[in-house]
Amino acid sequence: MPQTPPFTEQLGPSGYQNSYQTTEDSRAGLCYQDNNLVSGSLEALIQHLVPTVEYFPDRTYIFTFLLSSRLFIHPYELMSRVCYLCMEQQRLSDAHTDETQVRNLAPRMVQLLTEWTETFPYDFKDERMMCSLKQLTQRLANGDQVYRKAVVQMSQGLLRRLTVLSQYEEALSKINATAAEQLTAVKVKPQVTIHKDLLSICSDPFTVAQQLTHIELERLGYIGPEEFVQAFVQMDPLDNDTVTFRTNTLEAYVEWFNRLSYLVATEICMSVKKKQRVRVIEFFIDVARECFNIGNFNSLMAIISGMNMSPVSRLKKTWSKVKMAKYDILEHQMDPSNNFYNYRTALKGATQRSITANSNREKIVIPFFSLLIKDIYFLNQGCVNRLQNGHVNFKKFWELAKQVSEFMTWKKVECPFEKDRRILQYVLTAPVFTEDDLYLASYDSEGPENNMEKDRWRTLRFDVGHILIPTCMLLNK
Repeated sequence: MPQTPPFTEQLGPSGYQNSYQTTEDSRAGLCYQDNNLVSGSLEALIQHLVPTVEYFPDRTYIFTFLLSSRLFIHPYELMSRVCYLCMEQQRLSDAHTDETQVRNLAPRMVQLLTEWTETFPYDFKDERMMCSLKQLTQRLANGDQVYRKAVVQMSQGLLRRLTVLSQYEEALSKINATAAEQLTAVKVKPQVTIHKDLLSICSDPFTVAQQLTHIELERLGYIGPEEFVQAFVQMDPLDNDTVTFRTNTLEAYVEWFNRLSYLVATEICMSVKKKQRVRVIEFFIDVARECFNIGNFNSLMAIISGMNMSPVSRLKKTWSKVKMAKYDILEHQMDPSNNFYNYRTALKGATQRSITANSNREKIVIPFFSLLIKDIYFLNQGCVNRLQNGHVNFKKFWELAKQVSEFMTWKKVECPFEKDRRILQYVLTAPVFTEDDLYLASYDSEGPENNMEKDRWRTLRFDVGHILIPTCMLLNK
């Protein structure tokens, strides 16, 4: 049977839209072009996933199918189907099964399950997944002692990964709770709150950029590849299985981007004196430049987004004193025109550097995450999941897997920089104000310039001004 090729070889220069001579394996219900799998019935693709004594699927096929199959079938249903096919094909459910068959199949099934549990561990948060996994592994473990040991190692590895994920989610909850408490303390009792700023903790842009990179790589590391697909799965709101498709770690990462943007805006707007605001803006420009040099494009864009927020951008007197040369270069690099051409060029360069790098420092590639999600979204929306003959459009999913696989490589890089707990604690928990709070602080720093701004200023002063104004004054004590 034709094999599935590596990601780097399975697509032509024009991507998955190329047209080749098509051949079909009618027995398996799979369709190939130039020996590459391009479509098939869902049942045939599931069959192609299940090992036999003579056959084991290519790793690229395993990853691609496990990634994309959730658009058609729940992971727990797929696991149940895989278990059934394994038992059916090898007649493992028969009490008179030759144990030699079990021993021959066991290493291949363990290898498949290991691939699944290591790459998509979040699937196994579902009790039904764990139930099917235990049933099959118990059957496999009845064979040779070597396979029994492999099954135990696989199960223990899965439990460790799920435990680490649970601990990470608990840590996120504590961090968010601390941030909320600090914000409440600043707003409720501003007269007794001493509110620091980032510059008072660290004035070295490179060190701050390193700490932002720590946060980025840690949070990227917990994003499972399946979350890119599950984010687009539209489940029936009445379906109780919707909980299976939650994407907590992906959402937490997007929230981190928003927090960093608002933190930058808060640090700028809460500085009452113009000279201090200029200093803060220039500091964040330097931090953003260091992020660019490191390959941390997500923090770079978050910082630029914070400086481009309306409460900050309207501070014309402040910006007139800022040295703009470095900022203009950064804005040019992240210019959204031509589908972010400049950024994509820089990302490509960072990716090439990463491939040939000898150190973790040079391997760092942290993409502008919102754009990555958008690219994957449009790929998903731009091509049909099923062809007219009912086959799954596997061409599309090769390309989807190619993009997600590249992300998987980036997120595995271990951060080489030493942690600074004070900076990390501040960046993750310092009070971050709402847009209304920022506007009020901005108007207090540089008065409203037209009637619309004056009306908004009066409204804001009535609603939140009595809380925020004392807080603003504390920033410069």
